[in-house]
Amino acid sequence: MPEDDLQILEREITNCRKCPRLVLYLENVARIKRRAYRDWNYWGRPVPAFGDPEARLVIIGLAPGAHGANRTGRMFTGDRSGDFLYKQLFRAGFANRPESKHANDGLILKGALITGAIRCAPPDNKPLPEEIRNCLPYLEREIALVRPRAILALGGIALNTYLDLLKRKGLIASRSAFPFSHGASFALPGDLPRLFAAYHPSQQNTQTGRLTPAMFARVLKQIRKFLVGLSE
Repeated sequence: MPEDDLQILEREITNCRKCPRLVLYLENVARIKRRAYRDWNYWGRPVPAFGDPEARLVIIGLAPGAHGANRTGRMFTGDRSGDFLYKQLFRAGFANRPESKHANDGLILKGALITGAIRCAPPDNKPLPEEIRNCLPYLEREIALVRPRAILALGGIALNTYLDLLKRKGLIASRSAFPFSHGASFALPGDLPRLFAAYHPSQQNTQTGRLTPAMFARVLKQIRKFLVGLSE
């Protein structure tokens, strides 16, 4: 069953130590903490995917936040990016509640699964190319297990990471035919999931107006329309 296989993969991910720089950084963040979270016992490990094991939509983010998912142990949980994302997923019918504060808050995703280009919080939110490559097999296995019909890449790094995966497998010739832009949608060769793109819901985007709730809602509406069309 996909759920059992995903649980096995999750354990493998949380025990991963492939990237010494990231291992050291996670340990330091979990030890020093942020003053507002000094009473928390930080997760301080790679963060596995979260959501519906039979999801028709897989959402690919960049990486766990140092004091968000790296603290709570769940993707996009405990920071401003997650506050924005889960409110929009709730409004679009992909989540049962509009907020995500900790891993045991009762949040359930419906028809969606959230993962990342890498699973460890990187310094300055900037993973190195080899760190992304080290994580790529995890993303490949997740998508193979879940078999979604749509992929939503949050930001250019997430989009290019997924395209690199397809290129490595010989499923596309290059990334150049699939340039990142907010609201972009691509039909990929064969039976591959349809690929959608949106700005990442980081504070740099949401607080400057580069990404608004209405803009993100339109992308989710587009995805929902596509998925409904497959069922008709």
